Amino acid sequence: MVTLTLRKADKADIPFIMATERMPGYDRFLGSFEEAEHLRLIGDASWAYFVATDESGSSVGFAILNDLDNRDGNVCLKRLAMRDAGQGFGTAMLPALLSWIFEETSTHRFWLNVVNYNARGLSLYRRAGFVEEGVKRQSALLADGSRADLVMMSILRPEWETGNTGS
Repeated sequence: MVTLTLRKADKADIPFIMATERMPGYDRFLGSFEEAEHLRLIGDASWAYFVATDESGSSVGFAILNDLDNRDGNVCLKRLAMRDAGQGFGTAMLPALLSWIFEETSTHRFWLNVVNYNARGLSLYRRAGFVEEGVKRQSALLADGSRADLVMMSILRPEWETGNTGS
């Protein structure tokens, strides 16, 4: 079992976040921002940036959330990425992120979009309790100019609470 620490990111974490966003092959699964955009958003109260660190203190992944000020309680997981995919970091990070979102905010619905061919991401989100809400056909424009379907998924506060009863 991988043990990670989740913490709020700051401006010093932006180089790690940008390097992870730009890892080879990640453009098929993940968007990216330029440095100026990250600097603007990390200071915006409607956005939250997180970094996960391993036991040695090394950054292994990040998450970006937006719409924290949504009056209906719908918060978006804009981005979740690990430095080294397939090592269990996402499996360890997502429950900590869910705990933060439902314990520290009034969020009712935590949602995301994931490209339909991202089998690893779809599996991770399903295991965490996310439910598929639908498919947004050809709504993602990829770096190579092709299009992909996005699967919209969410987890509601009552679903998370039920899944965490007694933990």
